[in-house]
Amino acid sequence: MSNPKVVAVEPEESTSLVLAFANGERRRFDVRPYLDKGFFRELRNPAYFRRVRAVSGYVTWPHDQDFSWDTLYLESVPVNDRSETPTAPSVRSTASATAP
Repeated sequence: MSNPKVVAVEPEESTSLVLAFANGERRRFDVRPYLDKGFFRELRNPAYFRRVRAVSGYVTWPHDQDFSWDTLYLESVPVNDRSETPTAPSVRSTASATAP
């Protein structure tokens, strides 16, 4: 059985993403360990980092940096405080993100 897909993402002020998964879980993924790796260095720019979107179950940025739902699920931690989770108006997702 595969891990659940991402249906929504909200960038935090730090280098973390709050993710909503198809199974109803909300989890936090820290991007910091990837920021020194060539392709991901652009994510250091806060304005660019905030341009993240959930697409077809994974998260991506305009210049094709992305993380698969498996990586996001396995390397994230549960978000316990509901007030920290994304809300419908500010969550970034696309219609294709909920497709099977």
